[in-house]
Amino acid sequence: MASSSVAGDIELDRPNLEDYLPPDSLPQESPGNLHLRDLLDISPVLTEAAGAIVDDSFTRCFKSNSPEPWNWNIYLFPLWCLGVVIRYGILFPLRGLTLLVGWIAFFAAFFSVHFLFKGQKMRSKIERKLVEMMCSVFVASWTGVIKYHGPRPSTRPHQVFVANHTSMIDFIILEQMTAFAVIMQKHPGWVGFIQKTILESVGCIWFNRNDLKDREVVAKKLRDHVQHPDNNPLLIFPEGTCVNNQYTVMFKKGAFELGCAVCPIAIKYNKIFVDAFWNSKKQSFTMHLVRLMTSWAVVCDVWYLEPQYLKEGETAIQFAERVRDMIAARAGLKKVPWDGYLKHNRPSPKHTEEKQRIFADSVLQRLEES
Repeated sequence: MASSSVAGDIELDRPNLEDYLPPDSLPQESPGNLHLRDLLDISPVLTEAAGAIVDDSFTRCFKSNSPEPWNWNIYLFPLWCLGVVIRYGILFPLRGLTLLVGWIAFFAAFFSVHFLFKGQKMRSKIERKLVEMMCSVFVASWTGVIKYHGPRPSTRPHQVFVANHTSMIDFIILEQMTAFAVIMQKHPGWVGFIQKTILESVGCIWFNRNDLKDREVVAKKLRDHVQHPDNNPLLIFPEGTCVNNQYTVMFKKGAFELGCAVCPIAIKYNKIFVDAFWNSKKQSFTMHLVRLMTSWAVVCDVWYLEPQYLKEGETAIQFAERVRDMIAARAGLKKVPWDGYLKHNRPSPKHTEEKQRIFADSVLQRLEES
């Protein structure tokens, strides 16, 4: 008797789902004759709810978290004002001067070596060192506090380095230690000028995200690059876009189909002074650098992890996920099952509705056949 009364209480406490659904979406037949076709009548409601959850989970990967205000009382506000004066009135001009002097010295040395040296091997070696030096000047202009963990990458064939991606400064931080040849999206403006005139000297490869034919050309360049023993180590950011350093999106499988060792690199920024995430849709790279140069410091840890190889019976996608697991665990990132390219090319509502309709029709057809 006690168990039956408890069961009755549970039934009374159970919410009535009909209260949460539109009246016109409820089936008029008895529950015994409920069909999948009736459930699909409420699919717009379910789709809208699921879409909101998915959109929130996806956009969370690309949002900057504003720092919590701490200058909220009369005692702290003067200290905050003093900090603003120091950062913008003293540190920023000094850092800007450091960057300017560094660029002048770099261009003078780089173009002298590029046009005067005849030996290709010696010229490439000096140019690599100059690029590393200029990246160190960039890091100094942010007062970068970078800790590197693990053995420094070596130059040898049949290897590729992959890292999580937060900002274009990821490349600068890694490049100051080793002259990587990076795979990077083509950029306009002064960044594009540096890509064409300087970074090509270290073997960097550029691609256009919107050009499908360009992908085939880049894939061939990647395969050729990893085979040559004198080329700089190849660096790829397989997420394909900048993520806010709290999450990691799906890795593209291209870097894992080259038939060589994959060396993971985990990058984690400490947001105590500044958030290093670059949202390219809201901010130019120039303004992103200004934000870094007006902060107290950029604090970052870099881990060079053990090289990984494709296991027997393992697909390139499984290999990519295994490496992503390693990077996420080391950097303390949350994995999400989204393609980073959706940040730039979101599917249209019409396309999404068409896919849902096709899926519903296929399910109904299979049920009718069974």
